[in-house]
Amino acid sequence: MRLRHLATAIVAVSSVIAVSACSGGDGSSGGGEGGDSYSIGISQLVQHPALDAASAGFKKSFEDADVTVEWDEQNAQGEQANATSIAQTFANEDLDLVLAVATPAAQAAAQAITNVPVLFTAVTDAQEAGLVKSDDAPGANVTGTSDLNPVAEQLQLVKDLKPDAKSVGIVYSSGEVNSEVQVELAKKAAKDMGVEIKEATIANSSELAQAVDSLGEVDAYYVPTDNNVVSAVTTMVQAAEKNKALLVGSEAGQVEQGAAITRGIDYTKLGEQTGKMALKILQDGEKPADMPVETSSDLELVVNPKAAKAQGVEIPKKIIDEADKVID
Repeated sequence: MRLRHLATAIVAVSSVIAVSACSGGDGSSGGGEGGDSYSIGISQLVQHPALDAASAGFKKSFEDADVTVEWDEQNAQGEQANATSIAQTFANEDLDLVLAVATPAAQAAAQAITNVPVLFTAVTDAQEAGLVKSDDAPGANVTGTSDLNPVAEQLQLVKDLKPDAKSVGIVYSSGEVNSEVQVELAKKAAKDMGVEIKEATIANSSELAQAVDSLGEVDAYYVPTDNNVVSAVTTMVQAAEKNKALLVGSEAGQVEQGAAITRGIDYTKLGEQTGKMALKILQDGEKPADMPVETSSDLELVVNPKAAKAQGVEIPKKIIDEADKVID
């Protein structure tokens, strides 16, 4: 396969202001099983720990299988226009497969790319996002893995650490289908728990601080897997510490950055799972149309006692002892 350089992408698509350089042989593992060699494009919506982990896990599956890959990795820097431009560029390139990381990137790829398989990961509800006809029978050239969170279990963590909590604040992107799905699940769970959900929406991460302030006084904040919010999660951390409100995350990377706790999926493993699907397509001839959307059942409890203390909460020793990972 021919090597695509960053300069080519810039000439072809001038609207993509910032993209990551093509990695060429980066992540390639050598001769490959049976001489297999592929060219794969990765379109990642924005850089943050969860999406980075998903992309890394995807590449690891090929390394573990000893399959040589020429990677063309690009990042839309959180801009839908950039995601669309990247997808259009990939559609005109000589690729064997495309991975789209996060819902907006997947929507752009599905719309522009029809001649090669498209896999997605870190997508909450593929059917609601218009990516597949159904999770069981995608029906076209697009399939992948869902990162639908155990929202009710995550919201229950508020009560586990702060039993008297009556209100939870959530900020999310109005344009992200995956976020809207999670907020609706949170509202349903909160009603059963006797907790009020206060919500605010943003168009981009620069609006996050103002949106958090607009929530007023709350006992806790919940961060869904919303790309604009997660990419600026330190803003949520600062608000939680200032207001002494518990911050519950939806994945481990948020806890590493200052959320107090989460029970969520492992995005590296989710990426690996997606990579195995890709290998079935490339090596075994399976068709995306017939491959059901997969989910992850591997949940991990991650706690950050120091962050919780800064938010005015002490994590019980029992929960710390049960944790899969404790952030020091």
